[in-house]
Amino acid sequence: MADGASDIRGRLRRVVLDEEIGGTLSPMQEADRNQAIADLAADNRFALATHPEAATILHLSVQDGRLVFDIRDESDATLQTLVLAPGPFRSMIRDYQMLLDSYAAAVAEGREARIQAIDMGRRGLHNEGAELVMARLDGKVLLDFDTARRLFTLICALHRRA
Repeated sequence: MADGASDIRGRLRRVVLDEEIGGTLSPMQEADRNQAIADLAADNRFALATHPEAATILHLSVQDGRLVFDIRDESDATLQTLVLAPGPFRSMIRDYQMLLDSYAAAVAEGREARIQAIDMGRRGLHNEGAELVMARLDGKVLLDFDTARRLFTLICALHRRA
């Protein structure tokens, strides 16, 4: 990881998710996933440590129960594939999904104070998830905190079906 976001010159040109997850997400989860993708498209800092200035395409999937970061160049040729065990993410993913379900219920009930409390918890969990993403990719991928937060959201969406 770089000391500061300004040190990272590479960026994701596009994020491609495993297509098998479509239809298994709640409307809240789908909105969360779509927002993360839009935010990544608008602004991100992400580069392979071995290609620090390259623009890349990230194919993110779950294969055989493992999280796969297939990082490709702009011609769609694989630069590096990183395979991560899901274990360290499991409890955070479960907690995140429970928070999203609670948030949806609070919105349906119109409980503003509860919505705000859940949203604060969600932000805190996003921060923890971002730190875990950064730690798991340390030495392999350079990324900023906001990019890591958005990737954590996508990791949660991918694991919804697991």
